[in-house]
This record gives sequence, C-alpha cells and structure tokens, in this order.
Amino acid sequence: MQITDQFYKEFHSLNYVLKKAKNILIIAHSFPDSDATGSAVAFSNFIKNHYQKESTLACFDEFPEFLKPILGDIKFNHPEEINLKKFDIVIGCDSVERGMDRIINKLSDNCITVAIDHHPDINLEVDIKIIDPIYAATCEILYNFFHSLRGKIDKKIATALLTGIVGDTGAFQHSNTSANVLAISSDLVNAGASIAKIIDHSFANKKIDTLKFWGKAIEKTKFFTESGLAVTAITQEDIDTQGSTPESTSDIANILTTIPGIKVAVIISQIKPNIIKGSLRTEKHANVNVSKIAQTLGGGGHKLASGFEMSGKIIISKNGDWQIV
Repeated sequence: MQITDQFYKEFHSLNYVLKKAKNILIIAHSFPDSDATGSAVAFSNFIKNHYQKESTLACFDEFPEFLKPILGDIKFNHPEEINLKKFDIVIGCDSVERGMDRIINKLSDNCITVAIDHHPDINLEVDIKIIDPIYAATCEILYNFFHSLRGKIDKKIATALLTGIVGDTGAFQHSNTSANVLAISSDLVNAGASIAKIIDHSFANKKIDTLKFWGKAIEKTKFFTESGLAVTAITQEDIDTQGSTPESTSDIANILTTIPGIKVAVIISQIKPNIIKGSLRTEKHANVNVSKIAQTLGGGGHKLASGFEMSGKIIISKNGDWQIV
C-alpha cells in the first residue's frame, strides 16, 4: 500500500501543535454522517492513545443513533454549551463549512484552526488546511496522518476509520472506491475492525419503518426522462412518523441512481421548520458534475455527490403532489 507524502508539511505542523495543545476540540459537521462521525471519533481516540491527551467532541446535532452499536454510546457536546475560548486547537473533520464555520469567529485569537476534508471548494480560512477531493473519505486522510506518525491504530480507531470509509464509498460500491481505499480497509480489518458489523448497522439491518420511509420517498419521486433526473421530497412528517433521520436520504438517492435512465437523483428534505436540505447523487458513467449544480444553489461537494441548504418549506397538496414554498 502506498502512503503519499502529499501533506508532509501539514502533517508535521498538525503533529507539532497537538504536542503543545492543552485543550483540543474536534467538531463534526451538522447532521453528521458516517465519515464525519467516524473521523471525529477516530481522531479523539488517536489523540488519547498517541499524545495521552483528552479531547472534546462537538457538533450542532446529536450523535447518530445508528452508529452507536458500532462506535459506542458517545455524545456530542453542543458548541453553544461549551467555552470555546478555552481551546488551543480546533479541528474540523469533514464538510467543515457545515459546522466549523459557525464557531470559528468565537474562538480565542491564539487558537490554531485545522480543517481536514475531502470536499472540494472549501473556502474556510484556517491555519492548517488538509483538504483534497481525490480522497474517498476524511477517514482515509486521517489514516495517512496516523500512519505518517507510525501511530498505533487499535481496534477502536480502526473501526471508526472503516465506518467512515464504508459510509462514503457506499460499502465499496461507489466509483470513489480505489485500490488504495481497499488496501487501507484491509489494514483496518487486520487491526480489528469488522466490515460485517459496520455494513449491518449502516446499510443492511434496516427496520420496517425505514423501508416504509424509503417506499414513501420513492412513491413521491418525480421522473424527468429527457434529462435523466429523479427528484423526491422528504417532509418533516415523513421523518417523524417513520422514525427515520435525514441521513436516510442518502440511501434513497443511491437507490434512485440504480434505476435505468436516471442520471441524477435529487432528494429534498425538510431538516428544520424553515430549512430544506438538498442531496444530489450521480454515478461516474452518467458523466454529470452535480457539484456545479449544487454550487448554483449555494452548496457544493463532489462531482458525484453534493448538497445544499436553502430556506423553504415542503408542502403536500391534497392529491399527494409536493412543492416548495
């Protein structure tokens, strides 16, 4: 397996400030997925093992329930409920413009800020920027950092890293699954991580309510055959009554992109009373850059997976049709 020295300077700087730091904050993005959560948990455990230091995990939303059987009963601290001024270093893991951006102006002047991400078009100004969209997951970048320090990756760290990689590669089914990703995953399995357990709780072991949730979403899908576009809407009522979470929308998108003739799947979900989240997915063979589409709506992401947020509310008419107002 080849570990590049792409981030040699950044890794050296990060290692230096972690050695000096007394108070460390790791923040995951809003509505954390497997990669955001896995990278935050893996980094926290590595800091504890390698530097013999504690770190604080934070997020504007709660720790994902579906990941607790894999990563443990962990809780995120809400950034508004902790003293942000006390931290020497703050590290944003994955989609740093969906969480870290909301606290960066509230930190002390001497605080070192770090962004570790694999999403493109990140404009957040930080002291140490470790970002490249060539990587399948933020957890892949972290693996390289840990490896560069010859740090031990124990079972907990390996499980957290593999959780992020499995999540962002769609259990190795997406086109971002490279030979290096598979080699890293093999090493993490050798360190004690269980692919079967991760996939079981992340994808395969779906409750009846989750399947019903998917069914309602697919039933409301609008298909535009000429453009190869499939669009569906998830209301707050759908989420509440089916016991699902906004993270389930990514599963629906993956289902829709497997339908013959569909090039792009767009999932519109009501994540807050007046906030709508859009998730765009495509496959490599479709030759569509959904990141450019998301950018026109104030968002961003990868060529194959992007998103945006906007003000609005999903309204369902009497005949079951939906619209955004």
